[in-house]
Amino acid sequence: QVHLVESGGGLAQPGGYLGLSCVASERSFDHYALGWFRQVPEKERELVAAISGSGTNTYYADSAKGRFFIYRDNSKSTMYLQMFSPKPEDTALYYCAARATRYPTEYFTRANSYVSWGQGTHVTVSS
Repeated sequence: QVHLVESGGGLAQPGGYLGLSCVASERSFDHYALGWFRQVPEKERELVAAISGSGTNTYYADSAKGRFFIYRDNSKSTMYLQMFSPKPEDTALYYCAARATRYPTEYFTRANSYVSWGQGTHVTVSS
């Protein structure tokens, strides 16, 4: 497993901007497919976006398409989530997750596909 630490959460205004980061304690960072998930109380954890180890392939949940942008810098063992024009319904605890893969273009969309999880960072979108 890889140790993951999220940062960047906080309060954002609707229509504003918030950026999240996820740093991994793993030198072979490019061997891991990554994902951003979020969860609100009494609801299941849901995928926001996923990215392949190479960073060339990405997937976005419908709720994130056109507003959020996932990318990674393998030289820094860091993944990012840019949240443009956030909405109050984006308020949640955001987690990053990782899973080792042999295929650099592979990503995963199901929570139970991931092995390593961060502790989460709170995002609140409110005016």
